[in-house]
Amino acid sequence: MSTLDCNEALVILQEECAEVIQIISKIHRYGLHGYNPITAEYNDGLLNKEVGDLLCMIDICTKNNILKEADLEFYKEQKRDKLKQWSNL
Repeated sequence: MSTLDCNEALVILQEECAEVIQIISKIHRYGLHGYNPITAEYNDGLLNKEVGDLLCMIDICTKNNILKEADLEFYKEQKRDKLKQWSNL
């Protein structure tokens, strides 16, 4: 992947992260099952859409060696261990 393509992938990844943050903020304000009458969409559906978009970009970044799948798995396990210690999840 060229530097330009890498930068584009990272920009889109960044945008998808921001969109996930935005819908989570709306869920905090209006609830998981909140409804937007203007767009006729529910927050839980939008969360699934935005996380799906984010996962797509993570897959693209992994397939193009921007991210390393083995490293992602390692850090996911580290996070699970931290959550066991520091949260109720």
